Amino acid sequence: MGAKEQIRQRFNELSPALQQVARYVLDHPNEVVTGSMRNVGTRSQSTPATLVRFAQHMGFEGWPQLKEAFAADMGLGSETYGGRAKQLVGRASDQTLTGEMFEVQRRNLEATHQQSGQALQKACALIEKAPAVHAAGFRACFPIAFSFVYVYRLFRSSVHLVDGQGGSLEMQQRAFAKGDALVVASFAPYSREALQVTQAAKAAGCRIVAITDSEASPLSLLADETLLFTIHSPSFFPSVAAGVAVTEALVELLASRAGKPVIRRIDQAEAQLFESGAYLTAPAVRGG
Repeated sequence: MGAKEQIRQRFNELSPALQQVARYVLDHPNEVVTGSMRNVGTRSQSTPATLVRFAQHMGFEGWPQLKEAFAADMGLGSETYGGRAKQLVGRASDQTLTGEMFEVQRRNLEATHQQSGQALQKACALIEKAPAVHAAGFRACFPIAFSFVYVYRLFRSSVHLVDGQGGSLEMQQRAFAKGDALVVASFAPYSREALQVTQAAKAAGCRIVAITDSEASPLSLLADETLLFTIHSPSFFPSVAAGVAVTEALVELLASRAGKPVIRRIDQAEAQLFESGAYLTAPAVRGG
């Protein structure tokens, strides 16, 4: 049983002071993992002694052990990127090295298909009903959000990228409106900005589709629908290939469900790209 589930099951037996801590850690698991005990205490309006007492009441030796349990719930391993990179050093001439990568990617895609196949239709229904759709992904997850916006905008204009460029994240969040949809991507260790955007969207009354690696992720806990993708990699950094794949499947379904009118909009968008010079025109075939 994970730490969060254990807290949920034992919540009613806690004192009011410990229930206050429990509510905070269940609502802000990312802060438990990434923040200091002092910060968690300040934000939960609890003393450090109360946090330690809470952790011990839940069966942990202290706060660091509770923090480790929350990290394990999120799928965070203890191995660092540098530690994993050590396993690659000296293997450049190993002919099995790149083969391992492609084999793992094949398994990632299969697992992602099994995890998210049925959820894709529900995510589409949510997105279709929204007056506007916002998409966010930061650092390694930026390509997931960007590709979603770029392709979806070929047949829908009310799609917007939330990227915080130039320090504009708070300004972009002000565009969130009740009934809008947010598509947000992140994997462990989860991006602070992704959680911030998700919380802002939730507060504005948006519906949320999380593209993430775990149902216990802080994004999934706030989401209306979750699309899971697998991040395994033999390299030193987690893979986002399956995240891009599930996003491409999402746009494919959105286009299919939109029906015949989508054909004209895509044709127009493609024509404009060629006419503007964004796409190079294919060379004419010369006669023999």
